[in-house]
Amino acid sequence: MNIDFHDNTKTIKEDIIDLLYRLLQFAAKEENVLSEAEMSVNFVDNKEIQEINRNYRQKNTPTDVISFAMQETVEGEMDINDDEVNLPLTLGDIVISVEKAKEQAEDYNHSFEREIGFLAVHGFLHLLGYDHMTEEDEKRMFGRQEAILGEFGLER
Repeated sequence: MNIDFHDNTKTIKEDIIDLLYRLLQFAAKEENVLSEAEMSVNFVDNKEIQEINRNYRQKNTPTDVISFAMQETVEGEMDINDDEVNLPLTLGDIVISVEKAKEQAEDYNHSFEREIGFLAVHGFLHLLGYDHMTEEDEKRMFGRQEAILGEFGLER
């Protein structure tokens, strides 16, 4: 899977990028994602993620992670079949607030690596169609997150 990382904060060290790359590759394998798939992970500050959250979710507060799934169809949108035009499967974009990740790592008393890994997997599962709108969906998604993080070795 091809993953493009963009650090708008200029604070993410190479070892964190490497960790997230390996974690997301592991998650993709666990979820049977095609190796040709593409996605991006974007690191921003609270101000930028608040603007995104306000513009796309009508919530004027900073959040920890937002995902923009490309395989999700919206009412009235034309369905594009990537197979017919030989395009790589574009999963979408994940946006993570580095500030929120640091705050939450401290709040939950675990490492920054664990928190940013959790947020990356959470965002990745959203790209694959997982959600937590109902109690049943939340149980399924959060169970999957914990299983992936545990099997990878990034536990609390």
